[in-house]
Amino acid sequence: MTELAPPDLPAAADAIDLADRVVGSAVRRLAGLDGGPDVHQVLAYEIAHAAAGVATARSLIDYGGKGEVEAKITCAYAADMVHDLASRIYGREDDWGVERDVLANVHAFVTAYRAPAFLASLADQPGPRHLSDDMEMVADTFGSFAQNVIAPHAEHVHRTNDDVPEEIITGMADLGAFGLSVPSAYGGYSEGGDEEYIAMVAATEALSTASLGIGGSLITRPEILTRALVKGGTEEQKQTWLPRLASAEVMPAVAVTEPDYGSDVAGIKVNATPAEGPNGEDGWVINGVKTWCTFGARADALTLLARSDPDRSKTHRGLSLFIVPKPRGDSHGFDLRQEIDGTATGGRMEGRPIDTIGYRGMHSYEISLEDWWVPAENQIGGPEGLGKGFYYQMAGFENGRLQTAARAVGVMQAAYDEALEYAENRTVFGESILDYQLIRAKLGRIAVLTQAGRQFSYAVATLMAKGQGAMEASMVKAYVCKAAEWVTREAMQIHGGMGYAEEYPVSRLFVDARVLSIFEGADETLCLKVIARQLIAASRQSS
Repeated sequence: MTELAPPDLPAAADAIDLADRVVGSAVRRLAGLDGGPDVHQVLAYEIAHAAAGVATARSLIDYGGKGEVEAKITCAYAADMVHDLASRIYGREDDWGVERDVLANVHAFVTAYRAPAFLASLADQPGPRHLSDDMEMVADTFGSFAQNVIAPHAEHVHRTNDDVPEEIITGMADLGAFGLSVPSAYGGYSEGGDEEYIAMVAATEALSTASLGIGGSLITRPEILTRALVKGGTEEQKQTWLPRLASAEVMPAVAVTEPDYGSDVAGIKVNATPAEGPNGEDGWVINGVKTWCTFGARADALTLLARSDPDRSKTHRGLSLFIVPKPRGDSHGFDLRQEIDGTATGGRMEGRPIDTIGYRGMHSYEISLEDWWVPAENQIGGPEGLGKGFYYQMAGFENGRLQTAARAVGVMQAAYDEALEYAENRTVFGESILDYQLIRAKLGRIAVLTQAGRQFSYAVATLMAKGQGAMEASMVKAYVCKAAEWVTREAMQIHGGMGYAEEYPVSRLFVDARVLSIFEGADETLCLKVIARQLIAASRQSS
């Protein structure tokens, strides 16, 4: 039997530091090239993902000091990260601004901790979470709800493209899921402090292990509006909307993306024009088309970003954010005519469902608005908020990226659980497939990537509670969502032919994971427009 190397955390730290220096060199190289990330897109994309890998590894150092398994996971991930970095550099050293043997000093480390036997030893040792007692209670409470209430519906909703059962929404409201980020002064459960965001991450992951579509993702839409209101809402708006969001009296959808403007939010066309209401009140009428509006039919309101200044040269500075009330519509498509206090306004809202291969239950829509009237008090921030809607929306999206990473970790954990259980019970050629080195090595890497993503999510949550971590929120989203695609694919592969059948949940996890790198900021846009640029800015500040 191959003797395993004992975990060596100082060596892991040295490997991470070297990788960090290599990425730093590449960032400086990119910053000096004409056109930067906009022109040298492949290099910028690779650097962004490499930087995310390094940041993930660094977040594991403290975790590795908490036990033997934790140390093994840390070393295994650090070696995996360096190997990934080496594969990005090999043959393109000039682009990266490094020597061919730049990683030679950690070759022995990578050899030891990428060894198949070392990975195989972690197949059934995923490691503990190491949350505080309060946060463990949050995770356990939402985990129990997920398995007892959400899981029984997950396969049916996925296979039939059914709606989110109302018992899940009301049950989550009773647990306080929609008030986790609402300040306690407004009827929520947030008391601030270093663990404010960790509660949301722990709850989202737990719910997502049962279902991405009808579990963890339900929190995201009210979470985005909550963060926007906390950042820019008037006191009256906070008093009016935050308690209703916390109780799920109002369930919102997010209406930002347009047919011609996805990640390029600053260019959106949907417009808001000042107009009196049916009783002479100040307000706005909204006209235009939004798309990929998830939960748009069931929602009681849209968090809608619109151009309030007709001068398009102002780009993102001409956008304002609105809370747009609406009746609930049919999930198969809706055509709503606006009435206020029994008076028809002439406003119309039409929703066309967009069928998807996964992430089912909440449904996504293309929504057309025609003269839909919104009272002036629903423009977030009031007069002071005009032209600041982009920034309020981004405040919600930063948190949404962290939450999406937590959703991805939940999907990864579910895939690991399904694959491990199947491997334990599947016999081939008279032997459990869990005894095969290849299967064990796959499971070991799945366990390592899942725990790494989880710990990085916790680290970013801690930063965000301190008002930091904007770049790291994008990094954790970029890293974990890509990892979830590999994890769910390998979990499906471990199932063999049955993984391709709907008889096992792993096929649902596979198609659900595919959306994670697309929504809440497409992977390419995050890497080129956010992470790479912020890395360059940080490099210039430190030099």
